Amino acid sequence: MKSWARIALGATTTGAATLAYAAGVERRRWTLREATLPVLAPGSRPIRILHVSDLHMTPGQTSKQRWVAELASLEPDLVIDTGDNLGHEKAVPNVVAALGPLLERPGAFVFGSNDYFGPTPKNPARYLGRNEKRIHGDPLPWRDLRAALIERGWADATHTRVPLTVDGVRISVAGVDDPHLGLDRYPRVAGRVDDVDLRLGLTHSPEPRVLDGFASDGTDLVLAGHTHGGQLRMPGVGAIVTNCGIDRSRARGASRWGSHTWLHVSAGLGTSPWAPVRFACPPEASLLTLVARPAVRAAQQGTPASAAVDVR
Repeated sequence: MKSWARIALGATTTGAATLAYAAGVERRRWTLREATLPVLAPGSRPIRILHVSDLHMTPGQTSKQRWVAELASLEPDLVIDTGDNLGHEKAVPNVVAALGPLLERPGAFVFGSNDYFGPTPKNPARYLGRNEKRIHGDPLPWRDLRAALIERGWADATHTRVPLTVDGVRISVAGVDDPHLGLDRYPRVAGRVDDVDLRLGLTHSPEPRVLDGFASDGTDLVLAGHTHGGQLRMPGVGAIVTNCGIDRSRARGASRWGSHTWLHVSAGLGTSPWAPVRFACPPEASLLTLVARPAVRAAQQGTPASAAVDVR
């Protein structure tokens, strides 16, 4: 009995220590990940995109605000925000303060479900299955946030195409509203765009139906968030869930979607206030260096293609 008592005590202690680490340490271990992706038209000069997502900001998160603001020192050529910025009805000033220095750079954004609705208490077990029932919190002031971002010069890419020229690289940005809420209307931006160096797609949730649409139109790179990288990852296993239709291997990082399109999914910078833990998946922003594709590429088959590779 004493052996079983020691085992039980050890398991309880280990569990408590893991929870303390996940809630008190890792969810504030701000991390910059980097990747180089060959997605530009041959002959294009490289550009750097800072990809931020899933801030889930609340008024008291000063450490997160400072760290995000300091990302401006990277001097990215373009900043992309793939949504879920808000975690509280009074957080708009905090989001704008965090993004403030980055708003001096060219940027574009789409919103996610937690820009529209506040967080609510949920049974964590719901995320282990495909539960389609949505429980919305109180409406959030997303219109105020949208107005602030547009006033500072960023483009709202929701259901529209935005032409940008960044350091001589011609970019067509197309985005959809959040597929997690069924708000995506891809036909509004469907169609191939030529005479550009980069076709960039934005979506909050990387749902396969949207990724297939972007891929069929020759989109070079799709940026998404939503998954939190799984939020809880098991060593040797990876993400436990994705909370969307993509497979677990793509919950974080870069992967191919079909023979041409690249997908990058950000693990994001926040959590719901009702689930403030991360394990083996620190909060992140990503600095993506985009370079030219080889002038001659061998034919490739398969859709979707290789699984995600964590950026470093």
